[in-house]
Amino acid sequence: MNPLERYEPLVDDAAAFRAACDRPLPSVVRTNGIAASPARVREAFDEENVAHEPVDWYEGLFKLPDGSPGVNWPYTHGWIHGQEEVSVLPGLALDARPDERVWDACAAPGSKTSQVADAMDDTGTLVANDNSLGRLSALRHNAERLGMTNTVVTNRDARNFSMKPLAFDAFDRVLVDAPCSCEGTCRKNPDVVDQWTLDHVHGIAGVQKGILERAVQATRPGGTVVYSTCTFAPEENEAVLDHVLRTEDCEVVAFDLPLETVPGVTEWDGETYDERVRRAHRVYPHRNDTGGFFCAKIRVGGEEDRDVKERNRDEEATR
Repeated sequence: MNPLERYEPLVDDAAAFRAACDRPLPSVVRTNGIAASPARVREAFDEENVAHEPVDWYEGLFKLPDGSPGVNWPYTHGWIHGQEEVSVLPGLALDARPDERVWDACAAPGSKTSQVADAMDDTGTLVANDNSLGRLSALRHNAERLGMTNTVVTNRDARNFSMKPLAFDAFDRVLVDAPCSCEGTCRKNPDVVDQWTLDHVHGIAGVQKGILERAVQATRPGGTVVYSTCTFAPEENEAVLDHVLRTEDCEVVAFDLPLETVPGVTEWDGETYDERVRRAHRVYPHRNDTGGFFCAKIRVGGEEDRDVKERNRDEEATR
């Protein structure tokens, strides 16, 4: 079964959806603000005759029509990093600030991690975790190339992540870019369509629920958790949100993204989900010429102490 057929009832134009999924994905890089500015990257591209096209909705994001981002000196020097357009969205939703304590629960190979470090001005503490030791080698390499100094790398199952080795007992923000069935990446990795199975969808959904539960538990009252995947499967998206809304003290909150999106779905395959999952965003390839994506923002509940309340009030005042 081609899994893309399975999701046609969720889209407004099935033919356009399937056509977009069949087109190759453009090569895109993000400016690493720790090392360079978008203007300096543009100058470097011009000096090296690297064809580039700015992405209009995100400063410092460039499409490279002629190929791989890793074959020019700005990449080697850590000025840019290859990152798909739609992959920028979780970092925007997370909105990490300087000097905060942030956990990237499923971090390798580090594209979103490096974006978060940039947003934090390379200050505070960023714990980049992954359960795959092999993938962590890529994360460590990228962190060193990009000059990230606020990042601690850990190798644990995020479902059982312990705060004991850390000098604090809760994070301000957590990013869960969860392992998933990856149909949304079919434009750059067509093999995912052939390798897809429904058994894998159901199996990985259980892992996702465990990771998101632990993320909420590890976040301070009033803090933020962002949950994202690159799959279209409601079992891995809205069903996971529905689960954590029932098991943890948290709330899915509304937020804006700079791409054309559609709300989360509340019914699928005979299942009904909490209406609040509609506050999540679904990104389809035919609407923005990107990969497919899902992104949700969660506010952690619980009793806030005075310092937390003042911090939240200050955050709201600056928005």
